[in-house]
Amino acid sequence: MYGNDEIISHLQANKILALKLDHAVTAVGQQVANQVETLGKGATRLLYYTSCFTDEYNDVCQKQKTEDLRFRNGVIRIIQNGDVVYNMLHIYFEEIFKYKTNDQLEYIKKQLMAVNVHIAASSLTGAGYALAAATSVRIGLSLSVQLSSLTGRAAGTVAGVVTTYGLVQKAADSAHRLSVRYPAYYAALYAQELEMMYFLIEPVFERAGALEVQWSDSNIASIITRMIR
Repeated sequence: MYGNDEIISHLQANKILALKLDHAVTAVGQQVANQVETLGKGATRLLYYTSCFTDEYNDVCQKQKTEDLRFRNGVIRIIQNGDVVYNMLHIYFEEIFKYKTNDQLEYIKKQLMAVNVHIAASSLTGAGYALAAATSVRIGLSLSVQLSSLTGRAAGTVAGVVTTYGLVQKAADSAHRLSVRYPAYYAALYAQELEMMYFLIEPVFERAGALEVQWSDSNIASIITRMIR
């Protein structure tokens, strides 16, 4: 018969295993759901390409061809070891800091220090702060930019092709949302051929509330804090 200590240890071990199993099942379920969603988007995008055969929907076809090309260019940047996530963050912070005065930047710095977030800016200017903030946030992010894991390994199969087009559609949808909510940032990314890569950081921006139309200095400090943590 088990002693009290043995029973407690046994129950604790079972609880740990149960929690791990629950997390694993949840993760797998989410992965499957994401895959199904991606396949659906890919099938829809391929269906839209049938519009290429009709003159009245030629604009839809041309729009998708442009998105495909710009998505490819973004992927090439990643393959060439370009940290597009850092680049997009830097562009974002350049946009929100470019009109800030030294006093405003000093206030944001103090707000961040109050919550133990330190931005090591070499100079208290908008450009210097944008560089430092982008670096700090990028270090804090655990994003894995490996498109092969998103598109699947069976790229040569029909399912692989559909999934790849689904990923492009996700990127296009994300870019469109950005163009509506923050046109200036979208335009800045577009100029660098990065707008189709925004989907990689969209969840982080959504969680941090980074696309608010108006930012007070205290809101900017809160956004940076939420991005890092």
